[in-house]
Amino acid sequence: MTPRLPPALRRARSLMALAALVLTGSVLALAGCGGGGSGGYTEQAVSQTSERRLLPSSLMTRAAVNYSPYRTSANASQLANEVITPAQVLQDLRLVQATGIGTIRLFSSRAFARTVLEVIRDNALDLKVYLGAYPNPVTDAAAEADNLAELEACIALAKDFPDTVVAVSVGNETMVEWSAHKIAVADMARYIKHVRDAITQPVTTDDNFLFWASVPKSIAEVVDFAAVHVYPFLDTYYNPSAYDWRQKAVAEPQRAQAMIDATLTEAKSQFERARQGLVKLNLGSLPMLIGETGWAAVDTAGGPNLAFRAHPVNQKLYLDGLESWVQQGRQDAQGPKAIFIFQAFDEPWKQGDDGWGLFNAQRQARYAVQALGTCGVTWTCEAGSYTPADATKWVQPTLAPAVTAARYTLFADTAAADEVFATGLRWDPFALSGYRESASGLASGDGGVYLEISPNPLDYGWGLFRYSGSGVLENLSGFANGRLNFQVHSDGYPGKIEVGITTDTEDRDIQEAFLQVGPGDHGYCNSGGWCQVSIPVSAFLAVNPKLDLRYVNFRFIIADRFSFTGKPLNYTGLPVLNIDDLHWSR
Repeated sequence: MTPRLPPALRRARSLMALAALVLTGSVLALAGCGGGGSGGYTEQAVSQTSERRLLPSSLMTRAAVNYSPYRTSANASQLANEVITPAQVLQDLRLVQATGIGTIRLFSSRAFARTVLEVIRDNALDLKVYLGAYPNPVTDAAAEADNLAELEACIALAKDFPDTVVAVSVGNETMVEWSAHKIAVADMARYIKHVRDAITQPVTTDDNFLFWASVPKSIAEVVDFAAVHVYPFLDTYYNPSAYDWRQKAVAEPQRAQAMIDATLTEAKSQFERARQGLVKLNLGSLPMLIGETGWAAVDTAGGPNLAFRAHPVNQKLYLDGLESWVQQGRQDAQGPKAIFIFQAFDEPWKQGDDGWGLFNAQRQARYAVQALGTCGVTWTCEAGSYTPADATKWVQPTLAPAVTAARYTLFADTAAADEVFATGLRWDPFALSGYRESASGLASGDGGVYLEISPNPLDYGWGLFRYSGSGVLENLSGFANGRLNFQVHSDGYPGKIEVGITTDTEDRDIQEAFLQVGPGDHGYCNSGGWCQVSIPVSAFLAVNPKLDLRYVNFRFIIADRFSFTGKPLNYTGLPVLNIDDLHWSR
């Protein structure tokens, strides 16, 4: 899918295709429903002038997965320089095949697509490819030329590998309202038609269900089928009330499965809303598939908070549920003809949006697929032993006794009267922020040891937070009228920084509040000496009234997300920041 920016930004994903798996009862082995006939939908033209191409049987009878071979890139800027070898691709594809998967989807036609197709051909692998072309917004003549080069590469591959490339998708979440790389409808329709006129395979565009629910006629008329993305699991972060994912009314032993069932019901609802968008255009018989859906196995730091949802067992339970749906969908004229799951392998460059793979980045099989082979023989298995009873579920937060001391200290040298010094906390960065304790001559009023932060920003910025890695919450409700304090030192850090906190809530919806702080705000300075920053806790509550100080999670965040502080993306050359004497006070 397309990057939905993390808490501050949105990041995207990819797609993986589940077809009728041939291994009875396996997560990735859906039973096929017959050959490559019409499947109940008509063979009428999409428009009055162009014949609709039928989906090939291989797309509807093979398990499939979204695939990218990136292993070592730490962020998006490193992707272009990562060397992808045929041997690596062959290793990946053999692992994919060992799960029973027979089709892979590629997003782009230039970066590594030809290598993948050549590896399939040269090693006689029984794999089919759902090929993608990845155009970007048309901002100038150079962008248009680059897009056309991508389309021409796609066309060339579809022609050079006609027995392997079974379908083509132009664009990936490029028209939905929240797209980070939105392409004008007219441009996308033109691109789809350009590719479709040059090849014989069926062609579409992949996009979120919200786009298909109001699909423009100009797009619907140039595609052979609809590829719809549904992510109800992830939608619960962006819209916690999208559906009742918590299932509080269900007894705790049955709650995890009830959560999965509710998510599947919502996925089917989203698919139906997309279908109704086609019905409005009198195109209700257009074949449809799920272009992307999935379930994260890991709640990655720095990404959308997916606590009580992301887990290897929950991932398997969701995929098991999809198996039944796609079997039914292939027999129902209005159901999905395939379900493409996100994704084959973890990709570290996605950072906070990683952890959705059937295999982790080290090519170790996750719980969802381990039973399809033998650990230590078919593949190396990821550490951890699970049963269905280990599935995570919503649970009510534990309310700790309120801190009654006058001061709650997070980082300091000098002890204070009536103080509680927080224990069991750790620092964690998002982006590539570096940090270390230092005592090299910059002693603050608190003493000799301070925290030195090296920003090392990514394109969107950097950050560092102080929290309990084990999820322990602190009850700081007595500090609602207090202050968050720290000393800061920098030699000319430009513009504003951000200071933030997060809390849990009764519903377990993480709430965050950031303040953008410039020189002179709350005592902040960047003039080369130590200065005292003191921010009223009420300022955070004003930014986000949903904060619940009974359940404080991130006790302190220091960051610089460029889109919030007014810096251009990809800003570099930031000096170190030093902080000391970090504490809450009444």
